[in-house]
Amino acid sequence: MSRPLKVVRSVAPSGELTVTVGQHDVDEYLEFVAARGRRETLLATAFDLKVFFAWVAKPPARVSTRDVVAFVAAQRRGASKVVSLADGGSGLSARTVARRLSSVSGFYAYLLARGDSGVSLNPVPRGLATRRTRRSGSRGAPLVRTPRTLPRILAAAEVDALVAALRTDRDRAMVEAMLLAGLRRCEVLGLRLGDLHPGERRVFVAEGKGGHQRMIPIAGRFFVTLARYLEAERPADADTDRVFVVLKGPRRGQALSAYGLDEILDGARGRAGLERGTCHQLRHTCFTRLREAGMALEAVQAQAGHASIETTRIYLHLGDRWLADEYRRAAEAIDAQVIGDRAVGR
Repeated sequence: MSRPLKVVRSVAPSGELTVTVGQHDVDEYLEFVAARGRRETLLATAFDLKVFFAWVAKPPARVSTRDVVAFVAAQRRGASKVVSLADGGSGLSARTVARRLSSVSGFYAYLLARGDSGVSLNPVPRGLATRRTRRSGSRGAPLVRTPRTLPRILAAAEVDALVAALRTDRDRAMVEAMLLAGLRRCEVLGLRLGDLHPGERRVFVAEGKGGHQRMIPIAGRFFVTLARYLEAERPADADTDRVFVVLKGPRRGQALSAYGLDEILDGARGRAGLERGTCHQLRHTCFTRLREAGMALEAVQAQAGHASIETTRIYLHLGDRWLADEYRRAAEAIDAQVIGDRAVGR
């Protein structure tokens, strides 16, 4: 691999995104990913594979498991001079390294399925063998252990400050979609005019994670803000049916990008003097508040679009009032039982 690898993006007139890194097999795999995944998945996969193959400096057929293990160690040692705040380690966070390994493993699974690349095995190990796994024959311990950390949420005062710092009804409607319904960034930007059902106070999420679709309720406040945006701010000659579009400049009337939404939130956070308030933190704040208000965990799962309820259980820990109430109820029952036993003993 003599040529330096570089992620190159291009957009066809149809709006289809093409991404290459300069390695034939990798570029063909990225075409495959583009046909079955979201733009964010495509870009993350391209970057992960570029980083990996730039580091190993070998063609895919010559990569060994030893190279993969060395790559993991280098990433976690901090060779990239990135400090992880998520899990306390130096170098990249465990989640980032695990995602890169997943991208590499997926690429080799594709080459094995294709059967014409000279690759005979996937160099990414399924796990490290332990005494228990040797006896049971099950999958070994993960190559990278990812910590289960609680997501950060915003306090009520922080939410008020962030919303007050937004400058347009478009921006307020996007933030309310995340705060009131828990939509992901890609789901907000993927909304089309036909997905809105104000009479039912619901929106149809057509571009959910993993291609899953769902119809979810959202507070009437969102539709009030949205109506002001559609009537007074959204260009009448917009060339897309996407709900949220660029309001100024050469891209006026075109669909707003993920970078554009992040830039809007960055500016609002700066004006409000907040250190947090990302799209994902707004989503976490929504589901934590819904759970604290008594919404059933299964309902939160459906609202969030989680494939597994295990993912939703994190909001049990974030909803500290729920945990405190459950503990208090149990402690009072124990105290009552102890007092009753003492009375009988007399």
